[in-house]
Amino acid sequence: MHAMQYELTLPADYDTETIRTRVARIGHLLDDWDGLGFKTYLLRERGRYGSPVNQYAPFYLWNTVEGMNRFLWGGAFQGLVNDFGRPEVRQWAGLGYAEGRGTRPTFAVRRRQPVPQGIELAGLMEDAAAEAGRLADEDGAVLAAAAVDPHRWELVHFSLWEHDTPKADGDVFQVLRLSAPGRDRLPRGRQW
Repeated sequence: MHAMQYELTLPADYDTETIRTRVARIGHLLDDWDGLGFKTYLLRERGRYGSPVNQYAPFYLWNTVEGMNRFLWGGAFQGLVNDFGRPEVRQWAGLGYAEGRGTRPTFAVRRRQPVPQGIELAGLMEDAAAEAGRLADEDGAVLAAAAVDPHRWELVHFSLWEHDTPKADGDVFQVLRLSAPGRDRLPRGRQW
């Protein structure tokens, strides 16, 4: 499992309906993308749900690196680059994944945190993977994942929720759409 996200921070007066329309128009294009576990089309709007910014920030879990590379280098990503410029694409290696009992995600929570110096890595990674399972067990949780970027030494916790009161800390996003052609094939539990 491989996690990926890019963020397009938009002007404060940006009409976010433009993003909603874009997602409605082209979101279906990844509904059968080989190698994709899921893509969540995420939006933060300034002043809503604690967001200080307008931001479009899709989050992906990939089953295969080949599927991710085909998306990035095979032309699909180029449309976004043409319209908004080339964003920095963040990537994390999967640590843990769990399915919840919820079915229709409306909100997502993403929390990034640095891996402290001098800490025993195996224990921290084990805790991060277990956190995904704990979050997925919460009422209203659809799924939860944890991943790490060993270049920046950063953990990311990601979860989807059926309601606007998620039981997770972090940046809250509205889920505009979910494309999940390979979600059922994402490996469950700890990833090592």
